[in-house]
Amino acid sequence: MGELLTPQELAKYLKLNPTTLIRKAAKGEIPAIKIGKLFRFDKSQIDRWLLQKTMGRPLQILVVDDEPLIGKLFKDSLEQCGYQVTTTVSSLKALELATHRHFDFVFLDLVMPELDGNELFRRIREIDVHVPIAIITGYPDSDLMSKAMEQGPFLVIKKPFDSDDILEAVHSYAQTTTTKV
Repeated sequence: MGELLTPQELAKYLKLNPTTLIRKAAKGEIPAIKIGKLFRFDKSQIDRWLLQKTMGRPLQILVVDDEPLIGKLFKDSLEQCGYQVTTTVSSLKALELATHRHFDFVFLDLVMPELDGNELFRRIREIDVHVPIAIITGYPDSDLMSKAMEQGPFLVIKKPFDSDDILEAVHSYAQTTTTKV
């Protein structure tokens, strides 16, 4: 279970009236946990609910990292929240996937064999100019990062990181794409 919010905190987060929020929770229209006579809301569950309400389907996420354990961490962290995750250790395979499938969010390692993260970033942007991209790197001050910054806006996740950092990146994207309930 993630962070629990009070009705007032969630109302502020969703820009709703707290009374409306409590009414929706009582009717089962919004995911809630009842503790005694009080409602509480799991923030990650609310974020998933919002995404499904606005998009009608789970987010499709592509993770590109040449370290299989990193891909597994992403897959395990994100799938438990209901996201559909595709991982690959090959930048060329990632390019092929991005060409044939729509992804709502892409995580890519900056230092990769075959195509480096900067080149992969550029090519994915040619395919889908609007897809949000998060660059995973242990080299945030490198020349490669400087080149990537020329490609347009993106999120940076510095190594080492944990599942909370991964979920925060996706949830911050989710908040920018959702509308009022």
